[in-house]
Amino acid sequence: MRYMLLITGDENNLNNLPEPRLSQRHAAWGTYTQALVDSGKLRGGERLRPAASATTLRLDGGKRLLSDGPFAETKEQLGGYYIVEADNLDQAVDMAATMPHLEDGGGVEIRPIWELS
Repeated sequence: MRYMLLITGDENNLNNLPEPRLSQRHAAWGTYTQALVDSGKLRGGERLRPAASATTLRLDGGKRLLSDGPFAETKEQLGGYYIVEADNLDQAVDMAATMPHLEDGGGVEIRPIWELS
């Protein structure tokens, strides 16, 4: 089964990390990603641009309503995602549990992907 690992965190925390910690974190993400590649479980993933660059679309009576920014007011923003192949939820949780941003208070939403037939 495929799972999407949605990476969430406070962009302000990331933007305020001192340079040595930021470099460590980038290196840790590279190591994490390579471990998923080496395991053969990685199916895709990308880092997202900051939430301020997002546009949200809603419909009101068929009329498009566009607004700047993410869809919800929250301290955490979606920063990226991985799509992984896992035997079950426990294995997906194990893959997510070593994400580097968790040490800095970030989170991971783990969602099974509904396969289209």
